[in-house]
Amino acid sequence: MQHLHLALRVAFGPAGPGQLEALRTRHGAAAACRGRARPSDAWTRTPSLAVRVRGAGGPPTGTPRPLRVRERSLRRTTARRCALPARPRARRGKCLALEHRTTHGRRVCWLTPEQTAGKQKPYMYTQGQAVLNRSFFPCFDTPAVKSTYSATVKVPEGFTAVMSATTWEKQEKDNTFTFKMSQPIPSYLIALAVGDIVSAEVGPRSRVWAEPCLIEAARKEYDGVIEEFLAVGEKLFGPYVWGRYDILFMPPSFPFGGMENPCITFVTPCLLAGDRSLVDVVIHEISHSWFGNLVTNANWGEFWLNEGFTMYAQRRISTVVYGAAYTCLEAATGRALLRQHMDNTGEDHPLNKLRVKIEPGVDPDDTYNETPYEKGYCFVSYLAHLVGDQSKFDAFLQAYVNQFKFQSIMADDALEFFLEYFPELKKKGVATIPGFEFDRWLNTPGWPPYLPDLSPGETLMKPAEELAELWAASILNMEAIKAVDISAWKTYQLVFFLDKILQKSPLPDTNVAKLSEMYPKISKAQNAELRLRWCQIVLKNNHEPEFGKVKDFLHSQGKQKYTLPIYRAMWSGSESARALAVETFSATAPQLHVNVQNYVKKILASEPGRT
Repeated sequence: MQHLHLALRVAFGPAGPGQLEALRTRHGAAAACRGRARPSDAWTRTPSLAVRVRGAGGPPTGTPRPLRVRERSLRRTTARRCALPARPRARRGKCLALEHRTTHGRRVCWLTPEQTAGKQKPYMYTQGQAVLNRSFFPCFDTPAVKSTYSATVKVPEGFTAVMSATTWEKQEKDNTFTFKMSQPIPSYLIALAVGDIVSAEVGPRSRVWAEPCLIEAARKEYDGVIEEFLAVGEKLFGPYVWGRYDILFMPPSFPFGGMENPCITFVTPCLLAGDRSLVDVVIHEISHSWFGNLVTNANWGEFWLNEGFTMYAQRRISTVVYGAAYTCLEAATGRALLRQHMDNTGEDHPLNKLRVKIEPGVDPDDTYNETPYEKGYCFVSYLAHLVGDQSKFDAFLQAYVNQFKFQSIMADDALEFFLEYFPELKKKGVATIPGFEFDRWLNTPGWPPYLPDLSPGETLMKPAEELAELWAASILNMEAIKAVDISAWKTYQLVFFLDKILQKSPLPDTNVAKLSEMYPKISKAQNAELRLRWCQIVLKNNHEPEFGKVKDFLHSQGKQKYTLPIYRAMWSGSESARALAVETFSATAPQLHVNVQNYVKKILASEPGRT
């Protein structure tokens, strides 16, 4: 497929899901399937999408000719094969025209006003990764197929539409927005959001988007920040090809941390800490501009190609901006998450391989875990270790991006290019070093055979560990505690400290109260990473005087990463903590994403203490 055009109209209902209607969808090719034939003007319906094939023709502006369509029902979708009226001539494609309507889908999300920050107007957005844009529009829902796209989106008065596109324009007369993505991308990166959205410039090629009540906070938090990260990324990995890099701060009910849609990353408003202490989180999404969006895994079983390279790129940028010690501390946090995951699943679990076999009918989302991120990072770090020279490996990464830009590749493509780029390593047989074979990295589950050196982080980790030991003592040595100045500690050093406190909890009586009083920087923080851990510490120690902070945090956001651990901690805690869980969920359920609602319901329906 060469190009996709969407002509969309968005309408919000009085309550519940609205409707997104495609007045016209045009593809440069036809979807393939086998099954029974039906007239092209008949509507095909799935739980979230109704489709009618209008026909096919030559130029996009021509009148489509009727087609015969064969369809077959598959898990979560319906596949279609359209018989073209004639074989396309060389270098001349056929245009397939379809109409479709969608209301609710797994990732076509309709929010009520209560689920937004402003509480005044509804909101809708799409989330395509991994194979969920099929509930948004008929498509080749695979990362192996890339195309350019364009769109017109008509929305109600008082609403604004944004998309993952290189150009954006508003037609004032009928509140229609036009978009064009001039670079080929896979279907999962086509994203749309419609709501009460405004923008503010924060750099020469960046703006922030948010609801009016959040826009000033977003502007202050990110003004001048993004350009520094982009500039470092370009120096390391080559030109940024997407034009603008904007950030859309989603409503509080957005359940994810971020989604790297090209040109406009969708992120949680939890990143608005008020003191820029979480701005570095977007480095990961920026790094996807080269690894994931530009060079893409050809199937979801090779997800580590997206995420492993991105984690490495993120930490290279972070090292330049923040230094090796802080970056190693952040990497140590990631390694701990990988250790926790493998302890929970068992190292030999098949999902703990880098190359995962996803059986037909299995949703790639169901295979999501820390392995492609952190084990993938270790593998890329091992490749850098084999090279032995950081500047040479940085040059390789630039060459890798340039070689495979706008393509979808497999691990074999990447590793073959690595060996061709470094023929001396190929001659040494580095792909088959016993215990470190490339095949073992890809196809054997378990702990990474190689771990990058994180010792520069010890200068930050050691003081945090020692301070946690002091606070775990039955008799507090306040003189020694006061001698440790944490005023200059950044987020990940504080996170490391709090994780150690949580591991040592429950602490002796009164220690948590004294800890709270000693460090208002932590106990009264607006930084979501610190709030999460403080809530967990409060619950693990059954510190009821601060249960209100737990309730406040859950009322303020609905991110899955923060919400579920707190409900698990409450349900595993005291009777009063469980009562708090029931009370809080009753009050906040309407503002949560439906998936998060269902996960919390499962926690509250489980036997207390077994979550």
